[in-house]
Amino acid sequence: MTSTQLNEFLNTLSLKEIKSEKMKRSFKEFIKNSWQTIEPGRDFHDNWHIDAISEHLQAVVEGDIKRLIINIPPRHMKSISVAVALPAWTWSKCPEKRFLFASYAGSLSIRDSVKCRRLIDSRWYKEYFGDSFELTTDQNQKQRFENNKTGYRIATSVDGALTGEGGDIIVIDDPHNVREAESSTVREGVLDWWDQAMQTRLNDPKTGAFIIIMQRVHENDLTGHILANENDEWDHLCLPARYEIGHPSPTKSKLYFTDPRTKEGELLWPERIDEKTLQNLEKSLGSYASAGQLQQRPMPKGGGILKAEWWVPWEKNYLPEIEYVLQSYDTAFSTKEKTSYSARTTWGAFRHNGQVNLLVLEMWYDRVTYPELRRLAKEAYEDYEPDAVLIEKKASGQSLLQDLRISGIPVIEYMPDRDKEARAHASSALLEDGRIYFPYDKKWSKDLIDICAAFPAGDNDDIVDTCTQAWLRLRKGFFVTHSQDDYEEDHETKRKVTMYG
Repeated sequence: MTSTQLNEFLNTLSLKEIKSEKMKRSFKEFIKNSWQTIEPGRDFHDNWHIDAISEHLQAVVEGDIKRLIINIPPRHMKSISVAVALPAWTWSKCPEKRFLFASYAGSLSIRDSVKCRRLIDSRWYKEYFGDSFELTTDQNQKQRFENNKTGYRIATSVDGALTGEGGDIIVIDDPHNVREAESSTVREGVLDWWDQAMQTRLNDPKTGAFIIIMQRVHENDLTGHILANENDEWDHLCLPARYEIGHPSPTKSKLYFTDPRTKEGELLWPERIDEKTLQNLEKSLGSYASAGQLQQRPMPKGGGILKAEWWVPWEKNYLPEIEYVLQSYDTAFSTKEKTSYSARTTWGAFRHNGQVNLLVLEMWYDRVTYPELRRLAKEAYEDYEPDAVLIEKKASGQSLLQDLRISGIPVIEYMPDRDKEARAHASSALLEDGRIYFPYDKKWSKDLIDICAAFPAGDNDDIVDTCTQAWLRLRKGFFVTHSQDDYEEDHETKRKVTMYG
């Protein structure tokens, strides 16, 4: 259509029809105008990254891009743009389009489905696009809704059953749970789901499109998997929270988009995520999680999760005022040379510099029989009088759990919900934040730090397990805090321990 033809066409329209036509022609215009309907009472903070996302998603709907990956930090309008606004905008002009959405959790996928349906049902949407289609009443559910022009929007999860359903546009919105991405079993399950189930779900492989929008969580996550194996087939929009000159995964786009930032460290969305907010988030996440979730360049592992330089020495010749003591065990019943160790660490929670911290009071590991382990555990309890004894609930720990309980010792069962490396990463932010202390003049403390620094490549992951499960348990119970955690001061302190191991 020439400019003359466009002007003639616009002259035949009312102001409302002109606004409707502008929104149909520009996904960005639709997002701006629908914002108060999607997020009533919240200000819309416009930014160039919203332009970039909108232009790439519009190119998918219009058939110019068939495979699109968008990597972007959390809280940057990711899900609102793609999972809520995109189907509603697409149906305003192509109501026959069929969408299939998947996320790591069915509840998140359904949440955005409800928001999308609410937008389509709104008075605002019907005012501008009500003559395009109607939602059908027989398929108008949280997980699935359809219109009378054969279009539908289906919400599922990575492990959800689809029973033969497909889509013209398939959207994968955060396929990995951040808490589980370090588990190779769970992560590879997502990759298998993609390789074996989702790639065959396009209704028409020639005209259909895939959109993957996610924060990076691991070097071998779904984005890493695709870029390593199908890089030439995909457009990739990479938007790190801070600009990095020489980013390892720069944007590669048919739209010839380039990041407009030029200064190292320049923020992605300073009007909403300013320097102080981002610094707090970086500190809370720790360097490893920040590299992936914020900067979209997850670092390869191979040691260095629990860095030696992050431990803080307690250099005074007396103990701090210990308020809570926890003993943590990893158990194994064998004296054979190549079997796992039984291991224990004892931790004291104390206040220092306005924060609650942890000091390791002693550590022990050895290959022992069960009767010997039980005897040593009772002696250690008598020596330190811990408030609780933490034991992983597994086959080798069950007997110790029962016997110590019979003896009147306060035992806590620990049921890990992720593997060893995932627990190490989850607890590393506490160590990096300077919350974990060691007695500088004890030889065993250097041994402990070296063992942790060597993980996961080292030989003794049993002692590491006692550390990470204790840190996670104590942080969850608010006995020890990260500097970005909210913490309520207790009114009373008391000295619990007067000795080192």
